[in-house]
Amino acid sequence: MTSLHPDLVKRILAEVNQDEIVAMARDVINIPSPTGEELQMALYMQNALQQLGLNVTWQEVEDGRANVVGRWTGTGGGKNLMFNGHMDTSNTGREDFLTGLGYKPNAVVREGFLYGLGIYNMKGALVCYTHAVKALQRAGIRLKGDVIIAAVAGEIEKTQWGEFKGKEFRGYGFGTHYLVNHGVLPDMCILGEPTDMHVVLEHFGSMWVRIACAGIYVHTAFCEGREEMNSIRRMYTLMEPILEWISTWERKAAYGGKKAIVNLGGIRGGHAWRASRTPEKAELFLDVRVPPTIAMNEARRDIQALFLRLEKQHPDFGLEFETYVSVPGARIDENHPMIRAIEANHERIMGAPPQREVVTWCSDASVLTRYGVETVNYGPSSGPRDKEGEKVKIQTLVDITKIYALTAADLCGVAS
Repeated sequence: MTSLHPDLVKRILAEVNQDEIVAMARDVINIPSPTGEELQMALYMQNALQQLGLNVTWQEVEDGRANVVGRWTGTGGGKNLMFNGHMDTSNTGREDFLTGLGYKPNAVVREGFLYGLGIYNMKGALVCYTHAVKALQRAGIRLKGDVIIAAVAGEIEKTQWGEFKGKEFRGYGFGTHYLVNHGVLPDMCILGEPTDMHVVLEHFGSMWVRIACAGIYVHTAFCEGREEMNSIRRMYTLMEPILEWISTWERKAAYGGKKAIVNLGGIRGGHAWRASRTPEKAELFLDVRVPPTIAMNEARRDIQALFLRLEKQHPDFGLEFETYVSVPGARIDENHPMIRAIEANHERIMGAPPQREVVTWCSDASVLTRYGVETVNYGPSSGPRDKEGEKVKIQTLVDITKIYALTAADLCGVAS
C-alpha cells in the first residue's frame, strides 16, 4: 500500500465533492473546443486554476490558441508531478453524420452517466485533476513537490498536409511540444487519456504515408485504348501488393498482444465535377501503427522498400512516396514509483488492482518521454463509445479524482 497515514487518506477523500465535479464537467462539455478553437476552453481553465490559488501561466502557442499551466508550488525537497490533458476534442460537434448525445458540446446527465463531446477525450480528466488539487488543499495538506496542471491545445491526431493548412489541422502534440520547449519539465506526468482506469504502460506510435501514381489527363472520348493509363486503374493495380505488405506488417510488428494495425485512411483521384476527364493523379493515404520497440526510421524503411519494388515494376506509373506524420510510441517501466503509487491507490479506492494494457493509440507521452519526463496514461472512461458517442460514469470521475489526489500526495510527499 501507499505511505500515506490512514487518517490523512480519510481527510483527503472527504474533500472530494461529486456535485462540484459534475458542475465543472457540464461547464467544459458546453464549451466547444475543436482543434484550433480552444481559446474559450483555455480561458475557462485559466479561471478555474486561478481560483485554486495556483501560479498560472498563459502560453500562447499561436494566435487564438494557448496552453494553460497551473503550478501548485510545494515546500521543496519533493518530486514534481504534472497532470497533462488536451482541451481539443476528437470531433467538432458540427458533423451531420454524428448524431449521438456524446458527439455534441451539450452536457446531458442520464442514468449516472455524463454525455457530451470531450468528456471522454479528455475534458473529464482536466476536471479530475482540478478537483484532486482542490481536495488536497481543503484537507489542509501541503506537498513538498510541485503539482502542475497543464491544459494543452492541439493533441488530436490531425496534421497539415497539402491544401489542408491552418490551426484546425495543427494537432498531434502541438501544444505539449510547446509546453516542454518552454520550461515546463516535471519529474513525471500522468495523462488522463480515456483508458477505462487501466494503466497503459506502453502505446504504439503512428506513421502516416502517402503513395501516389500519375496518369494521363484526357477527355473520355479520347481515352479508348489507353484505359490502363488511368491513374485510378493504376492505383487498383498497386493495391494488391500494398495490402499484402499491410498483412505482413501487422503480423511481424505485433506487440503486447496487439496487431500493428494499418488503416487505409484515405484515397482520392480525379474530379467529381468533371468526370469527363481521366484523373491525372491518384493518392492513397495510410496510417501505419508502429510498436514502441521499433524505431520510426526503421518502420519507414520497411514500407519504402515496398515502394521501391513497385517503382521498379511500374516505371511508367510516376510513383510518389511520402511520410508526413511520425509520432513514436512510448513506454514506462512497470516498476516506476508512479506506477506503484497509481496501482496502490487504485486498489485502495476500487478494491482490486487495475489492469495493465498496451494500446495502439498515441498520446502526448510520445512527446514527454523524449524530454525525459516519465509518463503514464491512466484516466477516466466507461467502456467503448457506442452510437451515442462520448460518455463517462459520474462515479468514475469521482473515483479517479480520489486516486489522483492520493497519488499526488504519495509522489510529491506530504510536508510536515
